[in-house]
Amino acid sequence: MTIRIGTSGWSYDHWDGVLYPHGTAPSARLEHYVREFDTVELNASFYRWPRDTTFAGWRRRLPDGFAMSVKAPRGLTHAKRLLEPEAWASRIAGAWHELGPRREVLLVQLRPDHERDDARLDWFLGSLPSWVRVAVELRHRSWLDDEVFAILERHGAAYVVMSGAHLPCVLRATAPFVYVRLHGPDHDHLYAGSYADEDLRWWADRMREWAYGGRDVLAYFNNDGEGHAVRNARTLRSMV
Repeated sequence: MTIRIGTSGWSYDHWDGVLYPHGTAPSARLEHYVREFDTVELNASFYRWPRDTTFAGWRRRLPDGFAMSVKAPRGLTHAKRLLEPEAWASRIAGAWHELGPRREVLLVQLRPDHERDDARLDWFLGSLPSWVRVAVELRHRSWLDDEVFAILERHGAAYVVMSGAHLPCVLRATAPFVYVRLHGPDHDHLYAGSYADEDLRWWADRMREWAYGGRDVLAYFNNDGEGHAVRNARTLRSMV
């Protein structure tokens, strides 16, 4: 089983001198990222879904063995709240074809106020091609129920294990892989702070347990401020 560790996004001005040399052009940042990490979570797709040609370009640029997870568009998850997903499912399938061997997991992050709706979740997951691996981030606590986990298991979808302010941290595996999003250790603000080594050792132990249990593990740091995500990802990777 594999454990892949990366960050959510790769192009941030405040990562100059942390991940890439000062003054690196934005167009060259991915080149530096792939030298150090073997996976990334595409975050920009949440705000604007890229064209198929853009996904094809990433397939050509990314090295062998590198895998990209992609965040589903907010038009689907936040505006439509997963309602009538068929059109988006078709666009996602097209992008997945273009990414080819560089594709990893489709991340579906629901709104914090999106309360439990089993039928809608079941329909959405059933609308996706079976060959698209998907992970669902359920931020509202009403989703924390065995019946919901059973829906995810039936579709082979991963429950996203979350770490972050006011988010439920539930160590539940519902798929052949585990998807972890680390939004920062600050108790009051998401995406803030740097994880202590003690915290990262705890997460390293959990990831090894999942891997020894026969599951692949993907972990992405989303506390990008001041380069914390890069430093935490480096440390956690060295621990596992």
